[in-house]
Amino acid sequence: MSVNLVKLCVGADTVEDLLSWEAGHATRTIHTRQTPKRAEELLDGGSLFWVIKGVILVRRPIVSIETVEGAIPQCLITVSTQHILTEPHPRRAFQGWRYLEAKDSPKDLVMGDNGAELPPELVNALREAGAW
Repeated sequence: MSVNLVKLCVGADTVEDLLSWEAGHATRTIHTRQTPKRAEELLDGGSLFWVIKGVILVRRPIVSIETVEGAIPQCLITVSTQHILTEPHPRRAFQGWRYLEAKDSPKDLVMGDNGAELPPELVNALREAGAW
């Protein structure tokens, strides 16, 4: 069974901000200092979920994980070019990245789903009130 990573998207207020930044930098690789201990599980269908303004909104499937030795060893996590919108899922702030079990991951948002056009704040409020 696969596992996922969750990472804060600092500096972006919306998914569009993230897409715009990525388009300008043409990057698919995330640099980290530590290689995930559960790399095999991540490569078995795992994704990188981005937290934007305290809410998971989008994910990108993980393609490869590579450890690069050097003066300062680092890990390169390459993700797919595909961005998959997810149901909004609140997440508290944290440092670095965290694992996210597949069973706890937000579902993909399919175009035409109820709420696809609603702002994430409203969706969160509806969920908290038990109306969603």
